[in-house]
Order: sequence, then structure tokens, then C-alpha cells
Amino acid sequence: MNMLYGRPGSMSGLVLRIGQCFFAASSIGMMVFASEVPINRTFRYLVASMGLQILWSFALACVDMQALRLRRNLLHPILLSLFVVGDWVTSLLSLAAASASGGVVLLYARDLNYCSSILNPPCTKFEISVALAFISWFLLAISSYVMFWLLCSV
Repeated sequence: MNMLYGRPGSMSGLVLRIGQCFFAASSIGMMVFASEVPINRTFRYLVASMGLQILWSFALACVDMQALRLRRNLLHPILLSLFVVGDWVTSLLSLAAASASGGVVLLYARDLNYCSSILNPPCTKFEISVALAFISWFLLAISSYVMFWLLCSV
């Protein structure tokens, strides 16, 4: 059970955390490039949630790099419980922000016809940003699932 993909202190865990950072940063970047129009609160929540995810994933990527460099085992129950709680909190916040932002994008694009009423609409950038947020959340969900099973097995 200790050889799960994405466990802390392994190369797969490091790749998972770097992917989370990359997609969360890309989501924020697309939202920044779409700043021609005023951004509502939902998109601000997405940016804040992805910022928190970047900080959390980057910190754990640094821990994974250090563990790989020093060949340390990170399967201690206290560390795993910290990782589980942190992953669950950031996962729930990211899912809520991505879902709410996706709903607002659908409202703008299909119901209000906002995207067809102005010149050069940023709706495509909003859609890409939400898609990247969902990819980042999916990677974080994998990580939180692995952490939960590792905590149960230790």
C-alpha cells in the first residue's frame, strides 16, 4: 500500500505537485489576460483559490524535492494527516471556485449573450481559465485520495 502513485517523497508525488502548480498558475494567467472587462466576485474567488493552491502545492513540491534529495521517508502519520487536511481543504475550495466560475461563464455565454454583444469578448479566456482550474483540481483530487489511503494504511 505504501507504493501508491503520488505518495509524498516520491518522484510521482513531485510530478503531481508540479502539475498542480502549473495548471493553477495557468488558470490565474488566463484570468489576468482576460482583464479587459471588470471581473465579478466569482472570478476573484477563482483567482484566490488557485493562488492558495499554488502556495500549497509549491510548498509540498519543495518538501518532496527535499525528501528525494535526502532519501527521507515522509510516511509518518502526523505528516500524512497534515497533508490530508491541507489537500482536502484546497481541493474543496478549488472545486467550489471552478464550479462557480464555470456557472458564471455559462451564464455569460449562453443566457445573457454577453459574449456576442461586445467586440473581442474575453469569454474564451474565461472558459480556458475555468478548464485549467478543473484540471488542477483533478490533480489535487488524485493527491488527496492517495494521501487518504496512505493515512489509513499507516
